[in-house]
Amino acid sequence: MRILVITLAVIVLSGCRGKHASKNDPASIAGAFDNSGKKGIIVTQENGLIGKVALVRTAERFVVLNFPVGRLPVIDQRLNLYRAGLKVGEVKVTGPQYDDNIVADLVAGDSEVGDQVRAQ
Repeated sequence: MRILVITLAVIVLSGCRGKHASKNDPASIAGAFDNSGKKGIIVTQENGLIGKVALVRTAERFVVLNFPVGRLPVIDQRLNLYRAGLKVGEVKVTGPQYDDNIVADLVAGDSEVGDQVRAQ
C-alpha cells in the first residue's frame, strides 16, 4: 500500500515540473508562423453584439431581433443590418423585450428574415 501511495505521489509531482512557456517566450511566439515564415491562422473570439432578424414588418417599419441569451442590446441603441456581408439597413432598438428577442424600428434601408444584426 505504501509503495502505491509513493508511486502516485511521484507521478503527480513529476507532471507539475514540466517547462511552462511564457507569453513573451520567442519559441511560443514563433509557433504562430509556419516554416516558410508566413503567418499561420489565428482564431480569436469575437466579443461584439451579434444577432439575427427573426421577424420583419415592412409596412409598420419594425423588426424583431433575436440575440444569444444574456447578450441583448440596450434601448435606443443603433445597430446595423447585414445581408451576405453587405450593410443593408439600420435599426434603433425600442423594445419591448421578451426572452432573447427584442423589437427595433427600421431607421434606414430594408431587412429580411435571417439578416445579421451587429453593433455599430
